[in-house]
Amino acid sequence: MEKNKSGTRRRILIYLGLTFVITYLLEIFVIGSLVSNMQSSPAVSILVSAMMFIPAVCVLLTRLITKEGFRDAWILPNFRGHIRYYVIGWFLPVILTVLGSVVYFLIYPERFDPNLGYMMETYQAMGIDLPLEAIKTNMLVQIGIGVVLGPIVNIFTCIGEEWGWRGYLVPKLSERFRILPTLLISGVIWGLWHAPLTAMGHNYGFGYTGYPFTGILAMCGFCIIMGTLLSFLSLKTRSCLPAAIAHGSLNGFASIGIYFLTGSDVYNPFIGPAPTGIIGGSAFILTAVILVVIMMRHEKKNRLIAVAKERQSIGAPMP
Repeated sequence: MEKNKSGTRRRILIYLGLTFVITYLLEIFVIGSLVSNMQSSPAVSILVSAMMFIPAVCVLLTRLITKEGFRDAWILPNFRGHIRYYVIGWFLPVILTVLGSVVYFLIYPERFDPNLGYMMETYQAMGIDLPLEAIKTNMLVQIGIGVVLGPIVNIFTCIGEEWGWRGYLVPKLSERFRILPTLLISGVIWGLWHAPLTAMGHNYGFGYTGYPFTGILAMCGFCIIMGTLLSFLSLKTRSCLPAAIAHGSLNGFASIGIYFLTGSDVYNPFIGPAPTGIIGGSAFILTAVILVVIMMRHEKKNRLIAVAKERQSIGAPMP
């Protein structure tokens, strides 16, 4: 047993070492250089999207380096008996995002603009002058695309992260820790993985009190909360795919509430209405607490992780 724990610890350290070194080098020296030199945002966006594949690449490298092989790799769909978790992954982030936005605007009703002031301001900043009806139509289209196509379009990049975090790190941590510390440790690691981007304004912007450490801390908190939902989906299916769908759903819908603000001057990413804020993310926080309780109960009954199926392999095991 001690040997197995030692092997797991070694794999975790190799995986994290590879993932953080490669990511930080890319973020600090390549993306950071482009941002500081005011290079075009498309180049930065492409590089940030490419960065999302690093955790998956490092899973491949770690499995090869440690000769772990690819049996039970948590990447095949494992649909049988688990379709409900894919449905949850598809729609729950949308529902929780809407609920968080509703809570935010109930607390700050004066900041709600049915005429989409923030969205109109965004168009004007791009030199686009559209009538209100056209802007409202565009918003409806965006909502439809976010709900229906967001998970599909974003899964190709999100699976790059999710095979790493939920398909490899979380299962490995669960071999050494109980579920609560597993969720806390993996969430903090995921948040710290974003640290250079957070310092470059990702999600929380610039100039806030305690910059950039407050933003990094907030990102770690957000990653713990969101990671709880994603980990639940992966553990219950023994697959990273429903987590990738949920991650894609969130990425495609998270900014919807922002467009209903009266303007950019009232937007505080630490508060809401985006789910990265404590009020905008309130529905995610409540859901995460409920899921932790459920997972702790299932853990006591040895029902936390879906049973492995012999066929779930993307290749023959390595010697």
